[in-house]
Amino acid sequence: MEPLTAFKWLLVAIAVGSAIALHFRGRVRHKPVKQLTDHSTFVAPYSMLMYGFSGVPATPYLDLARFPELEKITSRWTEIRDEAMRLYEAGQVRASTGKNDLGFDSFFKYGWKRFYLKWYDEPLQSARELCPRTVEILQSVPSVHGAMFALLPPGGKLGVHRDPYAGSMRYHLGLSTPKAPGCRIIVDGEPYEWKDGEAVMFDETYIHWAENRTDTPRMILFADVERPLTNPLVRGINRWVSQHLIKASASPNVEGERVGAFNQVFRFFDRIDGARRRFKNWNKPLYRLTKWALLAAIVAAIVLA
Repeated sequence: MEPLTAFKWLLVAIAVGSAIALHFRGRVRHKPVKQLTDHSTFVAPYSMLMYGFSGVPATPYLDLARFPELEKITSRWTEIRDEAMRLYEAGQVRASTGKNDLGFDSFFKYGWKRFYLKWYDEPLQSARELCPRTVEILQSVPSVHGAMFALLPPGGKLGVHRDPYAGSMRYHLGLSTPKAPGCRIIVDGEPYEWKDGEAVMFDETYIHWAENRTDTPRMILFADVERPLTNPLVRGINRWVSQHLIKASASPNVEGERVGAFNQVFRFFDRIDGARRRFKNWNKPLYRLTKWALLAAIVAAIVLA
């Protein structure tokens, strides 16, 4: 076998093996067909690299004692809450103003709203102006790469999903919550109910979903915290990815703020997706046949190249 051909088959084996390992990670899984086309499958090799050198246990929830720097945030939750609620009352915590938030676009149709504080870059100018104390607190913790205020209204929900980027962990801090069983997040089958002033850390690459079945809105501080990694080289790779690729998914709070490159492309492909949805509504059997034929053609092109 020629070296180039052997290398190609090695890459295919890594991609397939990583996707299978990702699928069986945790107790809760997507159906195989759904996982096959899920965005997390396409970055599975990177996820396996992060898991292989992770400095924290492979569990859905993580002990906050492993992240002592976050106590700077948790301990000042009332200051953060006050700024969040002023923004909420002023109507600043809202859905995106256009197709410019690829990472969270599917959440908006269920009522979820957000106000970005920072997203793998310096804090947004609107955040500096409207919630300066929260920005100051976040900036004192370098491991926090992204953060936002996130609102889940009465009756709101987030569908079953797994986040694709394994280079971070997810921190939630309850700010104004229903404090009731009907408002919760379920990570790999394990539920957690948000509470005012209480923080929780979880691995968002496990399958999770959320709901608010109460009559009270839920407001939290939502943050991406750098995953602790044991290998300096892998740590450097992850930081490069976060600073150059994840940063490209930045979304604005107000007109004039930066729209990341991924979201600029998303606007274009959303028009194509509109045609896809119309095709699906017109003839679902033909749509499914076409989708799987295209997927098979792509796989065949990669394998036979």
